[in-house]
Amino acid sequence: MNKFLKLFLCSWLLLVPCFFVQAADFGLIIDQNVGVGGVGSENDFDYAGAIIPRLSGLIGDVGDFYISASVEVDYLKKWSWVPELLRTDVYLRSGNLGFRIGRMYYSDPLGYVAEGLFDGVNLTFDTDFGTFNAGGWYTGLLYKNRAKIFMTAKDLESGLTPVDFDDFADTYFASRRVVAGLGWEHLGMVGSVKGKVSFLGQFDLNDGKKLNSQYLVGKLTVPAGSFAFDVGACLELIQNDGDFGMAIAGDAGVSWVLPTSIRSKLSLLGRFASGGTDGDTILAFLPVSTKTQGNILKPALSGISMIDLDYIARLHETFSLGLSSSYFIRSDLGTYGGYPVLGTSSDGYFLGNEFFLRLLWVPVSDFQFNLGGGMFLPALGNVASSADPLWRVELNVIISLF
Repeated sequence: MNKFLKLFLCSWLLLVPCFFVQAADFGLIIDQNVGVGGVGSENDFDYAGAIIPRLSGLIGDVGDFYISASVEVDYLKKWSWVPELLRTDVYLRSGNLGFRIGRMYYSDPLGYVAEGLFDGVNLTFDTDFGTFNAGGWYTGLLYKNRAKIFMTAKDLESGLTPVDFDDFADTYFASRRVVAGLGWEHLGMVGSVKGKVSFLGQFDLNDGKKLNSQYLVGKLTVPAGSFAFDVGACLELIQNDGDFGMAIAGDAGVSWVLPTSIRSKLSLLGRFASGGTDGDTILAFLPVSTKTQGNILKPALSGISMIDLDYIARLHETFSLGLSSSYFIRSDLGTYGGYPVLGTSSDGYFLGNEFFLRLLWVPVSDFQFNLGGGMFLPALGNVASSADPLWRVELNVIISLF
């Protein structure tokens, strides 16, 4: 066991008694997902159901704690189940200083470089010039298909391998990496302008060839009346078994709160991520966490660009509607190999357009009914215009007890 992991586990065990010094709040969440979809007339049924107990409370007047876990049952052509420790952390504060240890949620400023649950520590310091933070995390104790750290072919192969309880250690855990980060956030730089900057480093602890990477990430949000403008970018440096390269990603968007009697918002987003086959200088953008784009096609970000138009309306206090149109474009001709490319020799860049409709009903605070459905149309692109549409309908029901 490496020194970082030993330090983390020892610190965590020392803090466990703190959980019980104050009255705690217990809750139980039942999360049910049912979906059906496929290509053309073909379809597959899938199901995922989870029971998520949680426990939270205060530690005197200096902090709080949160513990949560889940047992999830899945069906996709066969049944499986998996246990998982979810967010479980302790937060302590003293004046402007905050300290968090455990399994915590973290996100970079753009939300697609490193986002999700991470095990480690995070320190924050509030000043008149913004909030500064520093953290260090280990990924090798996370459940692989929630962490989605698929940076290499070996990582991806591991993610596709079902959990085997007879070989739990080699089939359950995510790729072993250390992530370290420094960040700054200011919610009122000039007026209501918001700015975020982070520097992240990812270091490979797996056996064999090493893939390390560093990221400089920034985002700026500028409100202007009923409009808000966002621009963000990431510069990545990659060291792959001694070979060095650079990759880039970024996005720009605008949202408009519509002047209608119904509360609604229209958003336009453009996003670009470099591919790696059109030259030797720029490589394919490779984030730590694999965050898919869209709702139907769901490609990873590497080598993909997209134009996304979203409309959200709150038709009633308990009922909302969302409609999105996402157009997908290959950034190069070799990085992305999913549907509808699938080994074709097309020299087209335009993959097609996805349309998705979502209905959300929340009659009470502890019940949520979410119905969505849509279709991806390759016919609206030039990569494989004769390919069949890809479609999906899904239902999610969340019930919160206690």
